[in-house]
Amino acid sequence: MTMKGNKKNKKSWVGLTVALIMLCAVSITTISMASEAPSAATADIVQEKNESDPWEPFNTKMFFFNHDILDRYVLKPVAQAWNFVVPEVVQRSVRNAMDNINMPSRLVNSLAQGKFVGAGREVARFTVNSTIGVGGLIDLAKDGLGIEKGDEDTGQTLGFYGVGPGPYLVLPFLPPMNVRDGIGYAADAAMNPLNYILPFAAGADGATTAGALAGIAVTDAVNRRSLNLERYEGVEETVIDLYSAVRSGYLQQREAKIRE
Repeated sequence: MTMKGNKKNKKSWVGLTVALIMLCAVSITTISMASEAPSAATADIVQEKNESDPWEPFNTKMFFFNHDILDRYVLKPVAQAWNFVVPEVVQRSVRNAMDNINMPSRLVNSLAQGKFVGAGREVARFTVNSTIGVGGLIDLAKDGLGIEKGDEDTGQTLGFYGVGPGPYLVLPFLPPMNVRDGIGYAADAAMNPLNYILPFAAGADGATTAGALAGIAVTDAVNRRSLNLERYEGVEETVIDLYSAVRSGYLQQREAKIRE
């Protein structure tokens, strides 16, 4: 195979991986934003809707697909089966390992925002958890040393430097976002070291690597959904207008994180 062909294959599996990692956040982000959305006055909601959600007719259809079809008939049933078979301690270990792997994005964005203490925490967490914590399976940095994981991402960094959010947007298979955070999601996914380690470690071609990364991404999505089954049900039972609650929670949470 020519060098040109190798480059084309590499681009294809990197692109696929970015999409799959973004897919992992669909249900997690949706319910998380709804559960954290504070109550607001009607006037504020109307103003927020007009200013930030000009594509609402399209967004509501996509939200229905993601929540009422994808999550209800695919992700949730699989997560329930996973929860029945896999002990919770193993589920938490899988989550810890994935969080550990995604450290580079948090580190880079902490540095980019001038949060040097946070960057130091990320390095300390990664060092402790990757060694004593058995490759990140055990979060000893948090449980033993009280070092919490940060949540800096590229969307926050862009906002920190004055990039506007753009309209609110919901796409199939993807978490709620605005245009700025859509760019950020792609950048964060591209910083996942597995994109670059697996092809060399396994000596696999582009298709095999993409398949492995897809399996990891799907496992992570199912595992995180399983860990949040009760939380999801509680939110869905108490929120009347889930779409509006998710939108409100998302917009307010993102704005708060940028101002931190």
